[in-house]
Amino acid sequence: MSELAGRRVVLGVSGGIAAYKAVEVCRRLVDAGAHVAPVMTESATNFVGATTFSALASEPARTSLFADSATPIPHTQLAQTADLVLVAPCTAKVLSAYASGYSHDLLTNVLIATRAPVLLCPAMHTEMWEHPAVVDNVALLRSRGVFFVDPEVGHLAGGDVGAGRLADPETIVAAAEALVRSLDRDPVSDFEGKTILVTAGGTREPIDPVRFLGNRSSGKQGHAIAEEAAARGAKVRLVTSSDLTAPADVEVTRVETAAEMRAAVMARSADADVVIMAAAVADFTPASVSEDKIKKSDGVPSIDLVPTVDILAALGDNKAPQQVLVGFAAETTDLLANAAEKLKAKNADLLVANNVAEDGVGFEHDTNEVVILSTDGREIHVPLTDKRSVARAVLDAAKGCQDGGTDKPANVLGAERRNT
Repeated sequence: MSELAGRRVVLGVSGGIAAYKAVEVCRRLVDAGAHVAPVMTESATNFVGATTFSALASEPARTSLFADSATPIPHTQLAQTADLVLVAPCTAKVLSAYASGYSHDLLTNVLIATRAPVLLCPAMHTEMWEHPAVVDNVALLRSRGVFFVDPEVGHLAGGDVGAGRLADPETIVAAAEALVRSLDRDPVSDFEGKTILVTAGGTREPIDPVRFLGNRSSGKQGHAIAEEAAARGAKVRLVTSSDLTAPADVEVTRVETAAEMRAAVMARSADADVVIMAAAVADFTPASVSEDKIKKSDGVPSIDLVPTVDILAALGDNKAPQQVLVGFAAETTDLLANAAEKLKAKNADLLVANNVAEDGVGFEHDTNEVVILSTDGREIHVPLTDKRSVARAVLDAAKGCQDGGTDKPANVLGAERRNT
């Protein structure tokens, strides 16, 4: 049974071309057993008619604070009875109004009045999504506990391609299910008294004062692991290259290069009960760094690369008997074979692998899909879900290793398979 079964979901639809995708979101929510109450902005009705949502949802679509005489204060009723408020698409206008507390229509009134969890699914052109005002509004709302399914990269209205495309309806509904599931869980403190070291983000290897070699890691998965570990009672040390915020009770060390990350990790790992290497550390770095900016007029430069120190392998070589070491592998082909080889080569206890070529998986997304491999041949498959839920599964697996590794880790989202 879906986690959404029997839940009251307010589905907000705002005025963007992606509003047509909200029809499929609505259908999937109803199929999952949710009671769906559509709330449309006036602009949204220019793209999709209210009748469409009224026909598919659990009750008629509402478009105005004053249109329904039977419910004189609909925003209060909707806000107080909702188990989840989901907005798809969420335009820059709605983000701005919600962040500033500007309640100018039914949807923004519901958002401001509700105490239910809120899941926003932005959609807009790349230039708008990357505008500093929008970036600031998203960051502010995240800091207030609002959840997001970030837009994807793809074809946008007008024919251009870039970040800003509404996530697929399947991804949105999966994130809604995972959010409800995570909020339903009773709080646990199974890492009370334990120290957990987590790495996050991608490293930057300088070429000259303005350029670097890097990757697309945002640090979201590592930060989600740090947050989950802290919530479960652990003393958390986070070594990160990301600018993302972390809970106040997490010890944060900011780094940039692979060498800086190695130094920070090795200085903090000896007494850690669990080490989780979620960072995407560069495999190579320039042999030399130009003191001045390399000029285009000087021709195409030759950049010699040298290997960086393998931090995961160094941790594996120096692992304390009771320490649990968790590695990560971002792959694009032969996921399980490459992950199994890395698990053995690095002397890790667990290896978390994902195929970053899949939609909604890994780098820069709010969602992830992973397989957790253990040294005893188990594979725990975690389907596409939000990164906090993936973090929970990783920590559950680590807890299972700490407790002896013979039983299935508790509360794992995915299906387990044992290789023979």
